[in-house]
This record gives sequence, structure tokens and C-alpha cells, in this order.
Amino acid sequence: MRSIPSLAALLVCAALASGTASADPMRAEVIHWWTSGGESAAVKVFADAFTKAGGQWVDSAIAGGDQARSAGVNRIVGGNPPTMMQFNTGKQLDDLVTNNYLENLDAAAAEGKWADVLPNAIVEASMRDGHFYALPVNIHGQGWLWYNTKVFADAGVQPPKSWSDVLALAPKLRAKGIVPLAHGGQAWQDQILFDAVTAEEGGRDLYIKLYSSDWQAAIADPKFKHVAETFKALRGLMDDGMPGRNWNDATAMVITGKAAMQVMGDWAKGEFIAAGQAPGKDYGCIIPGDSVYLMGGDVFVFPKVKDGAGKAAQKELESLMLSPPVQVAFNTKKGSIPVRTDIDVSTMDACAQKGAAMLKDPAKQAASTAFLISADENGALQDVETQYLNTPGETADEFIQKFGAAIKASN
Repeated sequence: MRSIPSLAALLVCAALASGTASADPMRAEVIHWWTSGGESAAVKVFADAFTKAGGQWVDSAIAGGDQARSAGVNRIVGGNPPTMMQFNTGKQLDDLVTNNYLENLDAAAAEGKWADVLPNAIVEASMRDGHFYALPVNIHGQGWLWYNTKVFADAGVQPPKSWSDVLALAPKLRAKGIVPLAHGGQAWQDQILFDAVTAEEGGRDLYIKLYSSDWQAAIADPKFKHVAETFKALRGLMDDGMPGRNWNDATAMVITGKAAMQVMGDWAKGEFIAAGQAPGKDYGCIIPGDSVYLMGGDVFVFPKVKDGAGKAAQKELESLMLSPPVQVAFNTKKGSIPVRTDIDVSTMDACAQKGAAMLKDPAKQAASTAFLISADENGALQDVETQYLNTPGETADEFIQKFGAAIKASN
């Protein structure tokens, strides 16, 4: 999701509240933004496991990643921290680490051998200055295309193998009164679509260069102009109700057959599961091009708390959430794949197994932008992408110029 503009500003401006979130033995107040049907079912796995271990889970769900992070940071800086708080895997927690608000998780990491069982990119994203500060719980693939199998069959179309195929399906789908591509017109969703197109149409090397110091060479590459043109062409597959739509409402359009496809991270699978649908039967999952797995995910951090009961709850959660049974149960509900590479995923669905197989090939791995660039740069690029997608008269060349200017201004 789109990051808040600056955690540093919150660290300066937060109110000077006082108190702690944990007063009772093994009582854990948890701030997160998992509020959709599939997400709620997933987080309940953690809550139930903690309850079974003798704890009391106090759920402080706040809809929207920006809102949840803002509320949590204000609580932490104000002296009234939750026991545990969600972030996206990547750079979002940097200011909290710098200002010494988070517990060091090195002991738990050593005991659980995190460095051995987690992918290198996840290990690096969870560490700062050689120390663990974040507990990763999943790996999300962010470039999936989900489709309704019945809608495809009724329209006489086959699952697309490329983004060119996606565009070519539109006429037959529209002839059946179906919206070809369900999309939520929010900046973070626009970025997910843009990055999915970039990774497959531009290629893994171009994608990596784009979010590195080689960005000038990347935007000068003719492939990047092709990416921009393809991204813009996809706007023609969307309906007029797209602006502002929540991601799970777009997923519901595919589930109910109002739309044929959606591009969204694999958390969307949780919505299909919650609706009682099965992969391969009711819906399908593909990554057009099948060559790059864009890795995202979620982590939890443990703010420093003063009371012993809060510290005990944190210690229990540090090991419980990465235990193999909890990992499989949580990620099955969430739609993601286990963050541990030593877990047997053969009991998970076909989409999860497909994602896990892609992750085993380093040549197909690429980190999401949350790993690679700052929150400010992410926000600036999202604004450029959203404006381009929604401005019919803006050309690919104009977009490329604005994209480069946004990177330059953010660095």
C-alpha cells in the first residue's frame, strides 16, 4: 500500500501521551490494517494461536495502511505503544529504528535461525545495521492476475500469457457485458499494476535498474516507453467506477462475474477463499510472462514496553508467529506463501505452490518498491503514475519525463 509521506514528521509532532499497552500477563494489543474478510480470517490464526498459548490478543484493527501506521507511530512516540504493530516489508520502519523505539530481535532470530530459513532479501529487509528489528510473517507476490474461469469460458477466451494477450481479450469480454479489468483507482493500486507491467514487459533487469542508481539508463531504454504505453492502454479495460475503489471491492467484481480479471497481490486470494471459491475451478491465477515474482510482504515490530507482562507477550509472539504450523495456517488464509523456505507447501493451493516454485529460482526474484526506495520516492512516483493513467491526453514521453523528475527530486 502507499506509504505515509514521512514517519520522521510523526516522530517530531506526536503528542506526549503516557502509559503502556500491556498490563495483564501475556496481554498483547496488536495494531494492523487487515480488515477485509480474507485478511480478518488470516489474522485470527495468530490470535487463536496466541490465545491457545495462554495469551490475550487485543485486536486494534485500523482500516488502511497509512492510517494504521500513522496511529501506531503516534502511540509509540507518545509513550503509549502497542505490544506489536504491522508494517510492510521494507523501509517504512527506518525512523523508528533510528530513534531507538523498537526492540532488537536478535535473540529470537538466533534461536529461530532466521538467517538460515528466510530468503536473503527478506533477511536484509528485516535488519538495520546488522540487527533484526522486524519479524516477517509472509511473502506476497504483487504481480498476480486473477481471473474468473466461468467468465472466460462463457466468452470463449483462454488465460492470457502476456500483457498483449490481456489487451487482446477485451473486445470479446465487452461483447458479453463484462468489465475486462477490475481495478481500484487508488495510487498504491496503480503502482502495483505499473510495476507488474514493468517487470514482465520491460524485464527483470530493467525493473531493478529503474529503482536503483541506474534509473536514468532505465527510463531512456525503449522498453520503458513500451511499458508506459502498455500501462496506459490498460486504462481502456477498466470501468468508469474505478476511481477510489477499494482493492477488495475490485476483487468482488471478479468473484461475482461482473469483471473478468484483476491485477493484485496474492492477498486477493484470501477474498476468493472467504467466498468459498477454489483455484482452478472458480478462479485462476497467473503472472503474465511468468518470469518475475515481485516480492512484498508484511512484518511486525515490537515497540519498547516497560512492563514485564508486555515483554513476555512479545517474546511468545516472536517465536509463535514463525512456527511452521502457524505459518501454513496463516498464509493459507491470507493468500500469501510462508516466509520460511523450509516449510512444506504441498498442502497449500495451486497458486501458492506456483508462487513458491517461482521463488526457488533467484533469476525470477525481484523485490517490491517498498524494499528498494524511500517512502517519499514511492509516494512521488505513485502520484506520477496515477496522473498518467487518468489523463487521456498525457503522452508516454511526457510521463517518462515526469517519472524521471520525481526520482531526481526525491534523492
